[in-house]
Amino acid sequence: MPSPLLSLFTGRFSGRRAVETIVPERTFADVILPPATRRTLDQAISQVRSHGLIFGRWGLGERHATGLGLAFNFAGPPGTGKTICAEAIAHALGKKLLLVNYAEVESMWAGETPKNVAALFRAAVEADAVLFFDEADAIAARRSASIGMPHQREANTTVNVLLREVEAFNGVVIFATNLAANFDPAFERRIRTHVLFEMPGETEREQIWHVQVHPTKTPLADDVDFADLARRFAVSGGDIKNAVLKAAAAAAAEPGPDAAKRIHQRHLLAAMEEVVAAKGVMQQSLFGGDSPAGGDDRIVRALEASEARWRNTALAAAGLGAMAFLASLVALAVALLR
Repeated sequence: MPSPLLSLFTGRFSGRRAVETIVPERTFADVILPPATRRTLDQAISQVRSHGLIFGRWGLGERHATGLGLAFNFAGPPGTGKTICAEAIAHALGKKLLLVNYAEVESMWAGETPKNVAALFRAAVEADAVLFFDEADAIAARRSASIGMPHQREANTTVNVLLREVEAFNGVVIFATNLAANFDPAFERRIRTHVLFEMPGETEREQIWHVQVHPTKTPLADDVDFADLARRFAVSGGDIKNAVLKAAAAAAAEPGPDAAKRIHQRHLLAAMEEVVAAKGVMQQSLFGGDSPAGGDDRIVRALEASEARWRNTALAAAGLGAMAFLASLVALAVALLR
């Protein structure tokens, strides 16, 4: 029988989806990783499988009341396999994966977002599932020392609740992020294992090219050379996936009968160059300049200026409201004295 709490959070009763329930299908065979990353992941899986032995038969659960769960942080550039590995871990454990939907967890009402975060962990316990926070820096960001604004107090409270829930959770929770430096420092102690997902080397890239196409159905021309592509383009697995799909679309769009169409090396080269060009566009600063550090400074200054303008507007509105209130009191007094 399905859990009522999980049913509520997956939208059966409320129409909202705070978590997406995924039945894992992808395994570690579906992702190519550098050797160091694979070794760290193997150690993480070993920790999960030895959990009962360590905290049960060896008695450490009786000595440590909190921190019994297993929290992992997958950090690295986009497209390096973090999401696939989260699914693969759930598959290896025979559990479902609960993917958190931040748009539904966050609420405009004060105090509701922290409650929703706590409910996520209860839902994971009831479903005996792996809880997965993708792009986790969106909810686990550094707490602000300035709490003058309501949204800052709410964000700090949310992080406090998340830290408490991770500490008390007795299951498996995975955080994935491209911006680990944005995490609140308090998460470092509460996360059992930090896994760095590095960009694949040339050997791994050639293997990724091979696994991105179907071994029997994808019509590759004789001139396709994955080793050459791996050598020429130092990109992530996600980039290679995009290039394969773009190349397939270009080959399929060419005139002629479908049975005669093939994906040629020129299709893959053009697609890869397009992907690399798109990455260059996305890395450009909206504020101009070539220095990333300078761009970051300009972004900070722009945000500070925006916040200052908002604060000044709010103070002016409050002042006008106070003046209007005083004027109404004076008018009321005059009316009573007549």
